[in-house]
Amino acid sequence: MHIKTDDTVDTAAIGMSTYPGAVAWKDDAAEAKDHDNHSADINLSFGDFHLGVKATALRSTDSQDKILAFYRKDLARYGEVIECKGSTTIGTPTRTSQGLTCNTDENHGKGVHISEGNELELRAGSETHMHLVEVISKDGAQKIGLVALDLPTHLDKHDSKDIE
Repeated sequence: MHIKTDDTVDTAAIGMSTYPGAVAWKDDAAEAKDHDNHSADINLSFGDFHLGVKATALRSTDSQDKILAFYRKDLARYGEVIECKGSTTIGTPTRTSQGLTCNTDENHGKGVHISEGNELELRAGSETHMHLVEVISKDGAQKIGLVALDLPTHLDKHDSKDIE
C-alpha cells in the first residue's frame, strides 16, 4: 500500500499535460486548516487486486471552454474522448472503443465521477484504465481536476449489482 498527498503537481505522472499558465489549486478552506494538499498518489495492491489513483487540481483564469478544448486534444492520446454530465453522455461518441461510458451500470459498477455535482467531465481510456478531466468555475477562476485511475481488472464472481 502506498498513499502520498502533497502540494507538488506532477501531471506527467498522471499522464496528462499541465494546462499552459495553470498553477496548483489552493482551496481557501484547506489553507485555513493548514492543509495545502492538492495532489494524491494512491496505490493499493493485494494479491491480484490493484487500485491506483493519481490526481491533482490546477487553477486557471482562462475560460472553461478553452481549457476543455485543450484537454480534449491532450486526452486523445488515450483514444476517443467522451463527455459526461453525471451519468449522461453529451454528444458522440457515447462509448470509447475500449468500452468506457458515462453510465455506472454499463461499466459493471465501476462508475467514477470526479465532479462535485453534475459538472461536465472528459474521459478517455477503458473501464480499468481511465483518465478524467473536470473544469468547474470556483472562487473566480477555473478549477481543473485531473485524475488517472487504474481499477481492478476483474470483478468478483458476484453480480455487479452486489458491488456498490
